[in-house]
Amino acid sequence: MSDIKQIIEAGQAVLGIEFGSTRIKAVLIEPNTLKPIAQGAHEWENRLEDGFWTYHLDDIWGGLQDCYHELQKDVKSQYGCEIMKLASIGFSAMMHGYMAFDKDGNQLAQFRTWRNANTSEAAEKLTELFQFNIPERWSISHLYQCILNKEDHISKVDFFTTLAGYVHWKLTGQKVLGVGDASGMFPIDSNTMDYNKSYADKFNQILKDEKLPYTLEQLLPKVLVAGQNAGTLTAEGAKLLDTTGTLEAGCPLCPPEGDAGTGMVATNSVAVRTGNVSAGTSIFAMVVLEKALAKLHREIDNVTTPDGLQVAMVHANNCTSDLNAWVGLFADFLRAAKIDMDMNTLFKTLYNEALTNGAVDCDGIITYGYLSGENITNMPEGRPLLARMPESKFTIGNLFRSNLNTSLGAIRLGMNILKNEQVKIDKLLGHGGLFKTKGVGQSIMADALNTPVWVMTTAGEGGAWGIALLAAYLAHHDKCTLPEFLDECVFKDAEGSKIDPNPTGVAGFEKFLERYVLCLGVEREAVNCLKQ
Repeated sequence: MSDIKQIIEAGQAVLGIEFGSTRIKAVLIEPNTLKPIAQGAHEWENRLEDGFWTYHLDDIWGGLQDCYHELQKDVKSQYGCEIMKLASIGFSAMMHGYMAFDKDGNQLAQFRTWRNANTSEAAEKLTELFQFNIPERWSISHLYQCILNKEDHISKVDFFTTLAGYVHWKLTGQKVLGVGDASGMFPIDSNTMDYNKSYADKFNQILKDEKLPYTLEQLLPKVLVAGQNAGTLTAEGAKLLDTTGTLEAGCPLCPPEGDAGTGMVATNSVAVRTGNVSAGTSIFAMVVLEKALAKLHREIDNVTTPDGLQVAMVHANNCTSDLNAWVGLFADFLRAAKIDMDMNTLFKTLYNEALTNGAVDCDGIITYGYLSGENITNMPEGRPLLARMPESKFTIGNLFRSNLNTSLGAIRLGMNILKNEQVKIDKLLGHGGLFKTKGVGQSIMADALNTPVWVMTTAGEGGAWGIALLAAYLAHHDKCTLPEFLDECVFKDAEGSKIDPNPTGVAGFEKFLERYVLCLGVEREAVNCLKQ
């Protein structure tokens, strides 16, 4: 404790903060073991306003400041001191989306998150133009859709970025972005570690035809790779982060990254033939490629690691949100019945019932946890849905097995494409909320993907720890590559557990998936029939 106190007081600790979809989390790590020594968090939630999923700027800053305040409280409680200065800082957040600003730094339109699926026209046209998959949630899709819609603000845009890029800009004055996060704004050329010039030239022709007063290069943040200095904390930035004025300015920041990149770092999945699955509000699988995919696939994103290697990303918008809502329903029953049970115990009870007593094919119960649209299954909007055969045994085990299976349905369809492309994966690591109940999400995923799934003991640290590691890498980048840094300095003695697929579970999931695909028409009719 005294050693850690000295490290904190000497300003040698490293801070990572990640904006997730439901929680902002701060992790303070010490510079030698690179393990967390203090944490803080703030719960938040997106809003659906004027047809867009969004967060207000006040939500961002109020949430960040509360998160940092909770971190300071944890430091004070554990070590009896305060954070006055830091060795380095890193910020990460949900990838993609659209945050646009004019030349005076004023926000021009509401923040449109990755969750919005209103950009299908733009995404289709850009994919056709580039012959490169441009998903609906990518920042360039949002910008182009605004142009197609002739939104009033579009002629005034001076800069657009992601959430991580926005926070970093306000704290440092630097309009930059880590290559991984940038690869979710616009395609990256891994040879130049910059935006793909030929695609940019084609988009600039669109801008010229629309008589808009800028080029794409003028609007996008500068691309940086892991280990590069991305600026320093300004005096104004320090006050934005720490409203008490205790934190000193001047420490370096690493390039801001997206949650996909920090997930790769936090699971040591940045080398070729490694992969990870992050399963929370949304779910995405990242596989570092040996070579580019042979064909264009609309279901597969082409992004990069934080150090610029090509990655195939299978992303599904919906994973645990509706599953959590079902748990909440049972919590509401317990409250009404005046039965005391904490949420962790409730989750464990329901999840283990699904694994132990649920039929592997869910006995004909089919669910869709679609709170929003789903690109992989071509669903424009979300309608959570439950259907079953009259003879299905409607038990807690079967219901929750169905909810767990369906949270992996869309991602499995995307992973089938990588399998057909002969993409090799030596190791697949899981992290995120789905894996909190030991063994359950891991077993379901192993069966769903028919591959061994590892969960490291560090998996619960998540993306905030991942971006803290990238901030710590600033002091190591001249001595080793990012994979070497993670292998030798971070994960050398890491422990984890592996669960292999169970043949019975694999067969059961295949049967469930067959119904999942057949009943997509029912989900589509629900979208058509259930209108606000």
